[in-house]
Amino acid sequence: MKKNFKVAIFTDLDGSVLHRDTFKFDPIKDYIVSLVDRGIIIIPNSSKTEKEIEKFNKELGVKLPYISENGSSIQGLNLINANFPNKIVLSREKEELIKIFNDKVPDQLKDKCIEISKINKKEQEKIFGQKDGNLKNALNRKYTLPFLFKGDKTEKNKLSKILSSSSLTLQEGGRVINLCDNINKVKSMNKVIKILKKTEDKIKSIAVGDNYNDLDMLRSCDVPCLVFNDKFKLDQINIENLIFSNLPSPEGWADVIKKALVKIENNV
Repeated sequence: MKKNFKVAIFTDLDGSVLHRDTFKFDPIKDYIVSLVDRGIIIIPNSSKTEKEIEKFNKELGVKLPYISENGSSIQGLNLINANFPNKIVLSREKEELIKIFNDKVPDQLKDKCIEISKINKKEQEKIFGQKDGNLKNALNRKYTLPFLFKGDKTEKNKLSKILSSSSLTLQEGGRVINLCDNINKVKSMNKVIKILKKTEDKIKSIAVGDNYNDLDMLRSCDVPCLVFNDKFKLDQINIENLIFSNLPSPEGWADVIKKALVKIENNV
């Protein structure tokens, strides 16, 4: 790797690094570690909670900096440089978001929103694909509220518009919708890149995702990468110079990263 720039990989986890159903990543674990050993910065940028990403780091055997809950919190940048902050919170607390939601959203729309934490455990397990401690970690949210929406598209758009007027957003992932502050993955990614540029002359950013809430992040990086997801049709995704893998996660992640690194090296 040439030394006049630094590579930073911002990556979704579920369906990108982690297998969509088993959440395993054993086939690419050694490859991820080898990238870190080469000096490449890897930053999970996920809707997952702090506890979930810390568990991923433990399984990886490497402490990676990360962005949790759809851009709400950035942690561990001091692992890259001791002068960088350990934690940056970009969101209001979940309780404040819920209060705004309850004050602003009319009852007929509230009735369409099924809060995940209030349904029975069996249904929670089915939705998240997790059990016991893993399920507890998935529900342990500080800045976002996951729910199911039982209304139609028109009602969802109406809900989104009402929330937007109070600087709240809806972020749709593969399993649930999250009530979030006016923050997302791309805003937090850009915040991190700005910090990295304080010590690096040039940053080459790679972003990897597999779902709709990743697309803005992909549009805003130097090298966008999409891991196979049967929900998507490539001709409907307008992202210039997109690198795509026909392989699902986790192998698809390694596939797009290898292509992205070659592209960066050849264009420098």
